[in-house]
Amino acid sequence: MLRTMSKPDGFHIVTPLLESTGMSKRMGSSVYLKMESSQPTGSFKIRGIGFMCQNVASSTKPNGVVCSSGGNAGMATAYAARKLNLPATIVLPSATPQLVVQKLKDQGATVKVAGKVWDDANDEALRLAESEGLTVIPPFNHPLIWKGHTSIVHELKASLTTKPGAIVLSVGGGGLFCGVMQGLDEVGWGSVPVLCMETVGADCFNAALKAGELVTLPDITSEATCLGAKTACRQAFEYSKRPTVISEVVTDLQALEAMELFLDEERVLVELACGAALAAVYSGVIQRLQETERLPKPLGPLVIIVCGGGSVNWAQLQHLQAVIRK
Repeated sequence: MLRTMSKPDGFHIVTPLLESTGMSKRMGSSVYLKMESSQPTGSFKIRGIGFMCQNVASSTKPNGVVCSSGGNAGMATAYAARKLNLPATIVLPSATPQLVVQKLKDQGATVKVAGKVWDDANDEALRLAESEGLTVIPPFNHPLIWKGHTSIVHELKASLTTKPGAIVLSVGGGGLFCGVMQGLDEVGWGSVPVLCMETVGADCFNAALKAGELVTLPDITSEATCLGAKTACRQAFEYSKRPTVISEVVTDLQALEAMELFLDEERVLVELACGAALAAVYSGVIQRLQETERLPKPLGPLVIIVCGGGSVNWAQLQHLQAVIRK
């Protein structure tokens, strides 16, 4: 079912594609995990952001780069900037775990905290770019970011001997989703269903689909802060109009339970934002979509993008358990 692959140039690695025995048993069909948690920075973000940072460095001589982030985009920017000998400033919302702040400093980045949610941090990043002559590295809304993320699909195409029955991923601002959709077009898999998962209170993409237009959430109330963009990017909304795209929302508790089950079964700790994608199987979302004939049954190989996350450790998991189950 799987082929081996060589390592690419650039900052990201070819991540493992593993069959999950536990999830496959639940589904009654093969489930594969694209382990983006294995990336050097702990998440898929290094693909797109690393690609953009390389382009920025090769085309200009910037004073430095600035990125607003809930954690993972900042980690990717700081890592790529260090490799490219570029000064990096990362602007975080106040809800970001302290362990992320320390990781960013360990990468040599300057860290600033601004506002409660990502949108506030982004305003500050844009101000710093203007006042200090820094180059903005957006966390999700840029064609170079999407192009970098297409590498996930190209790896799937090289590894799988048949096209997926569906691909499951988490959506925040929509950068990963845009990259996957572009990648599917590039490899001739445009007919593959894509299931977009969010948590209640960080569900700007689902809200946009329901409204038929981009929606700005009044606030981010989910503990999955890495999904915490109030508005999805325009390109994500355009892709959402395709009949192959499905949007579903789970609770923070369902995402947390998925984290815990995944840790037990696969021995990997991922963040709550990633738990949203895993909950598609663990909370029965896929099965419900099959019962309502939105997905076929039996389903071909299901691929879940395990987006990972650098903002979680054992203490953070205990914090989430206490807050979500209070």
